[in-house]
Amino acid sequence: MGIKTVAVYSTADRDSLHVTFADEAVCIGPPNSRDSYLNIPNIIAAAEITGVDAIHPGYGFLAENAEFARICSDQGIKFIGPSPEAMEAMGDKATAKATMRKAGVPVVPGSEGILKSLDSAKKIAAKIGYPVLLKATAGGGGKGMRMVYKEEEIESQWESAAQEAGAAFGNPDMYMEKFIEEPRHIEIQVIGDQYGNVSHLSERDCSIQRRHQKLVEESPSPVVSKKLRQKMGDAAVKAAKFVNYEGAGTIEFLLDKNGRFYFMEMNTRIQVEHPVTEEIFNYDLIKEQIIAAMGVKVSGKHYMPDNRHAMEVRINAEDPYNNFRPSPGKITNFHKPGGKGVRVDSHAYAGYVIPPNYDSMIGKLIVSAFTREECIAKMRRALDEFIIEGVKTTIPFHKKLMQDPTFVSGNFSTNFLETFDLGKG
Repeated sequence: MGIKTVAVYSTADRDSLHVTFADEAVCIGPPNSRDSYLNIPNIIAAAEITGVDAIHPGYGFLAENAEFARICSDQGIKFIGPSPEAMEAMGDKATAKATMRKAGVPVVPGSEGILKSLDSAKKIAAKIGYPVLLKATAGGGGKGMRMVYKEEEIESQWESAAQEAGAAFGNPDMYMEKFIEEPRHIEIQVIGDQYGNVSHLSERDCSIQRRHQKLVEESPSPVVSKKLRQKMGDAAVKAAKFVNYEGAGTIEFLLDKNGRFYFMEMNTRIQVEHPVTEEIFNYDLIKEQIIAAMGVKVSGKHYMPDNRHAMEVRINAEDPYNNFRPSPGKITNFHKPGGKGVRVDSHAYAGYVIPPNYDSMIGKLIVSAFTREECIAKMRRALDEFIIEGVKTTIPFHKKLMQDPTFVSGNFSTNFLETFDLGKG
């Protein structure tokens, strides 16, 4: 687009590729994220020093922080994302569920807002029936989440979840929802403009998860029909329009084994797995975020192509044979796969040192093809060609998964990996 960029970085990320490739780069603090990537005054100072017009928040740290978006606006800097009001309505999970009830979008049965006490939690659990999930309203990544199978467990699980949520997010508030058995995790990509228009780009299936962290994403979902896709897409658009949503976002649903879907949460930002949708539709979501922020109208509805399938796996610096233990360190050899329909998004290279301070993701491997079967075959080959030495990675895990008959069949739920046998390294 010909737009000059300024990268911000902590001292731990000084050798990351985004720092090298940006037109300018500003160090905003030491490795601790509270002193750098979560340090709003330092980020605003970097923006003012370099005279930027807008800030793209990425998909972590302050990406869903309404106060940060508000400060950007106060400083005359365009926040590339939704308004603070939309973020507040959808970013807090309990508030989002209450908002979606008003919008007429189906939600999982549970508490209406934050649980006031342990006694109220017990009453609601008895009403909707066990098993239930206790969830941190400010949570993410599975933190502050506990399954409760019977009333005798609820007190200890409440205390454990609230303590974990308070430590991780500074907010111990909890809400409750009915546990949906054998669900699929389906998300709908939406994009809105400043004029109330919202369109969606169909679904991604994110059901292959470990401890609520997505490991594989694909589109279209093997279990979503054209009729169901239209219903879920319409519900997602209704949800986004209800809060005057601007920019790219994702409405996340749980789909039960009977084909009923329920609103779970909204990610008010671009997501790690957005390339899956880009490859299906030949649509640059980051570019569209910037265009929407400029005040340009979004195009109308988008329909799933009949002859495309895309899949993404996350390559993390983790040892899958040692309970996915993080494996920071120096990459001694790095070779990316290539060819038609193969894409790698990464900040790493041979000689790069993966710091222990942040998320362990090294990169994303995305493949696209005409069918799901061809996509899986292409992914197998690409994983064979992907060479990363010096640190442990999740490549062996993905190789085994791509050969698994249940995964290949497409007939699985979010608890699939609980019984998945990786074997020995």
